[in-house]
Amino acid sequence: MGLQELTVERYEGVAEDQRILLLKGPITIETTPQFERALQNEQAETTILDLSDVPYVDSVGLGSLVATYVSHQKRGRCLVLTGVRPRVNKVMEITKVKDFFVTFPTTWEAVEALANTGNA
Repeated sequence: MGLQELTVERYEGVAEDQRILLLKGPITIETTPQFERALQNEQAETTILDLSDVPYVDSVGLGSLVATYVSHQKRGRCLVLTGVRPRVNKVMEITKVKDFFVTFPTTWEAVEALANTGNA
């Protein structure tokens, strides 16, 4: 199996302290360092991770998502997932971590909901 790449595109959200990160590619043992570097210096109060182009995650990638969530929670920040594909959703359900995350079907729905409530 060839090395898969993960790219991260960063966008400003509609709120002043909101970032949208569009991830493209799997989150795996090979790509987790890229994922963590992309989030390392992110200081926004609300971060929306758009996973609609993430076909799968492995156990290391899932662990990194959970660690990112915990880090945001400890700092009083909000982390939201959008566009979670069925294969990724199934892994999150099986491992019982799905309920940790606030999720929305689309990034636009998350942006709208967060704009109406201030945060998730």
